[in-house]
Amino acid sequence: MSDRVRDGALALATCALVVTIDQGSKALVRSHVGRGEEVELLPFLSLVNSRNRGIAFGLAGDVSPALVGATLIALLALLVFLAARARPGAAIWLPAGLLIGGALGNLADRAREGAVTDFVDLSFWATFNLADVAIVAGVALLVFVPERSPP
Repeated sequence: MSDRVRDGALALATCALVVTIDQGSKALVRSHVGRGEEVELLPFLSLVNSRNRGIAFGLAGDVSPALVGATLIALLALLVFLAARARPGAAIWLPAGLLIGGALGNLADRAREGAVTDFVDLSFWATFNLADVAIVAGVALLVFVPERSPP
């Protein structure tokens, strides 16, 4: 198997895993926690069933179809950029899969419900979901981890 095929397979598998875990976790919360209800797990951590119609942390109010389209274009542009720039065997495809999988997980919510299901409520932070975690981790790894080919 060529390095490019392996790279693509890693990104696709990561993306699929993120979407699956994200959508599964949101479905569990929607089916077991009433909308607006809070279930305390630890003094600083609760599960809630809330909807976010805005962008990150509810900013910007309702998201328009134009913003959803712009997000899809940005994801495609990111893929094209990485494919043109990354060396075969580069470790960049794992964080790219995290970022794209998280974005697709949230876009799936928007397409289905018109809003993103958020459920992780830390007492000191805005409510979020696992797709958000994948997006932040993917961006952080893309920014802070230098591109290297495996030895």
